[in-house]
Amino acid sequence: MSASAAEVIAVRISQQFGADGFPISSEWERAIAIQFSCDWQGQNEDPQRQTEVRLLWSEQKLYLRFFCRYRSITAHDDSDANGRRDFLWERDVAEVFLQPDRFGESYYKEFEVSPNGQWLDLEITPDGLRHITSGMRTSVKLDESNQEWIAELAIPMSALVPRFDPAQPWRVNFFRCEGTAPNRFYGSWQPTGTPEPQFHVPEKFGMLRFEL
Repeated sequence: MSASAAEVIAVRISQQFGADGFPISSEWERAIAIQFSCDWQGQNEDPQRQTEVRLLWSEQKLYLRFFCRYRSITAHDDSDANGRRDFLWERDVAEVFLQPDRFGESYYKEFEVSPNGQWLDLEITPDGLRHITSGMRTSVKLDESNQEWIAELAIPMSALVPRFDPAQPWRVNFFRCEGTAPNRFYGSWQPTGTPEPQFHVPEKFGMLRFEL
């Protein structure tokens, strides 16, 4: 299965996991990578802040891997004991918005992870955001010598849909935030096209398809 510029493909995992419960490297190599390094308007490309995303799936979980190049690290220095951190988007972060249905409407799930391993899971509705308990697991590795960080997410399908059907495509978008004002970077896979930085534009999401 090949993807267009507005599509990303999740590859079915062959159930090979490491001791940490995440897919082994050869599984991630099978996944189809998408990359972005422009801002939320599709402009001001910055290869030093390039993000690569790969996705794998099983009937039970959706797995995501963010490979992030960075110029600097700006992170919260506190969190809940389990690593959860509200307002995580105010610092460096990689994000995925997942919309299994109600395409174009303000109903979707948001998952965030930072370079120091903090995380956040939310549900977005027309009434605003709501904190959820998705059961997401994360693993983050920071390589300061190469100015890279890698985050892996494992999200239970039960937190996303009542019944998972891999034949049904979803809508999706991926984002990066890095740095501080006035030079803060807001990167987006599918540009949202707003005058000011704004990621919550579901009609601009791309398509997520599941390899059968």
